[in-house]
Amino acid sequence: MYNINRRKFLGYFGCSCCSLILPSCSTVPITERRQLSIIPESRINQQAAAAYETFRSKSKLITGGQQLKEIKDIGKKMEFAVSKFFEKQGKEDPTSNFGWDYVLVDNDKVVNAWCMPGGKIAVYTGLLKVTKNINALSIVMGHEIAHAVARHSVERMSHAMTINLGTTVADIFLGGAINRTRNTVGQNTGLDIFQLGIMNPFGRKQETEADYLGLIFSSLSGYDIRESVKLWQRMSEKNKGKEPPVFLSTHPSSKKRIENLNNWISEVIVKYPPIKI
Repeated sequence: MYNINRRKFLGYFGCSCCSLILPSCSTVPITERRQLSIIPESRINQQAAAAYETFRSKSKLITGGQQLKEIKDIGKKMEFAVSKFFEKQGKEDPTSNFGWDYVLVDNDKVVNAWCMPGGKIAVYTGLLKVTKNINALSIVMGHEIAHAVARHSVERMSHAMTINLGTTVADIFLGGAINRTRNTVGQNTGLDIFQLGIMNPFGRKQETEADYLGLIFSSLSGYDIRESVKLWQRMSEKNKGKEPPVFLSTHPSSKKRIENLNNWISEVIVKYPPIKI
């Protein structure tokens, strides 16, 4: 009754997936890259806001002082500059529904910052030992804000959903070959072919895009983006010998980042001058 060969099934399956996925696309602001967007951004923002409150309640936060003031000052300038830029362009402001908030986490061992979907930003004290000045800190914050503006979390979750669905169905019609390969190699060894072949390059694409957009946001906010190269030189020195091979990493290498930044800086300074407050 249901006599259908694998090739025909995969053809039908591919067509049905295309009809489902193609209408579910959006465009990244400024770069205009098309991205998959199956999951509603509002849903992601709600989940992120709840996770952020849990993080705040369980973390050791610094609630005053010059360092926190600098973080908030940079954030406020970027909030205004990004919103004003899109307004001047006659385009929808991707941050209009953000509930901005900034925290400084007291942890010198962690060299990191992040921005949750919806504009919830955390900076760790360990990062400030590497940034050293507000220009470099603006580069990092611009990069993290860019992830939220570009809806990278929505995109990654959407891709993960389609990959999981696609590999499950393909595995059924390949007689379980994919699952057997994973079991043989090891699920958590870092050699999973889907992680290496699809999600890691996808992650690097997003990171490079966030580097570029972050540079623009920093320039629009009035900071010296030439400091970005010095920042990544310091990052490279700190991570010397610790960076994984590029094919195993979701981030570009420091060397590649510095090369990109050097190629972008002059263009960004000219095309995206500071927006007057």
